[in-house]
Amino acid sequence: MKISIERGTLLKAVSQAQSVVERRNTIPILANVLIEAEGDAVSFRATDLDIEVVDKVPAQVERAGATTVSAVTLHEIVRKLPDGALVKLTDDGAAGRLTVEAGRSNFTLATLPKEDFPVMASAEYSSNFGAPAPVLRRLFDKSKFAISTEETRYYLNGVYMHVADGESGKALRCVATDGHRLARIDADLPAGAETMPGVIVPRKTVGELRKLLDDDEAQIAVSVSETKVRFATPEITLTSKVIDGTFPDYARVIPVGNPRKMEVDASEFAKAVDRVATVSSERSRAVKLALDEDKLVLSVNAPDSGAAEEELPVAYGDERLEIGFNAKYLLEIASQVDRENAVFMFNSSGDPTLMREGSDTSAVYVVMPMRV
Repeated sequence: MKISIERGTLLKAVSQAQSVVERRNTIPILANVLIEAEGDAVSFRATDLDIEVVDKVPAQVERAGATTVSAVTLHEIVRKLPDGALVKLTDDGAAGRLTVEAGRSNFTLATLPKEDFPVMASAEYSSNFGAPAPVLRRLFDKSKFAISTEETRYYLNGVYMHVADGESGKALRCVATDGHRLARIDADLPAGAETMPGVIVPRKTVGELRKLLDDDEAQIAVSVSETKVRFATPEITLTSKVIDGTFPDYARVIPVGNPRKMEVDASEFAKAVDRVATVSSERSRAVKLALDEDKLVLSVNAPDSGAAEEELPVAYGDERLEIGFNAKYLLEIASQVDRENAVFMFNSSGDPTLMREGSDTSAVYVVMPMRV
């Protein structure tokens, strides 16, 4: 194999590959990226046996072929090369070496045979549809903060993507929860997604997927089966196993009868929470919200470090209410709001609180209160 490729193009492909590769693995080949050159394109394939990413990029291919080389080492080399450099990759199969040349720099890396590289078995996908990148980006970006990191409840370690009944008919819905907070985001159901099985997309996959969704013009081809999910653009294909488990009935957690409504400027609210939380003890980070007619007082009382208080103007016309929350959860939820106002719906100081973005009902957040 002998190819020439522009440094920027190579860096983008290799960085996608090396982020999938598991740093700590017992199978040496899994630390490698499979480079396959054919025609006028080169594909870079990496896997950790749960996720596989293939990035296809244009290149000058002098001699077709394939090899595998350490993804992290190749990424580090390319990252340190000067901008605009033309990088030559030459594989010597007999010696088990790959030469990387750019300008005056020359590197020789050990390779492993391409035959040893595990390729993820292609599943039969029961549902195939297309969705614009901004739609998928919104679904996953707004829900991923609530993914649980608790390994024992493995079925919460991802985003549950499924078809649901939304406000205006069927919707493509993403839900994530860790038991303390919940995010439920809806988008119009794309054509062809009606029969899609509900799948739990793992946290790592959600992180990798984000890189495919940066281009606002891109149309993402989504394929779903009971065991796998695939997201693809013409250049990049991301295939992942889904979490084998049953996502809990989240609808039971979402309160419906919260009568007390507070409307507040979302960014001012987030900044105020952040300020008063500065003195809270790291362990509890509890912030108290005291609501009265058109005013909100945020306060923190940490006996060992001090106290803080801030008043905010809000739209609130119900009876007085005092309720406490984990400051981190409040900040994460407030930072999801794209619109100017956040609408909080309370019941009592011990019940879950609902939050919406202005009048938009397609994004709903739930946060559990704390005793303060």
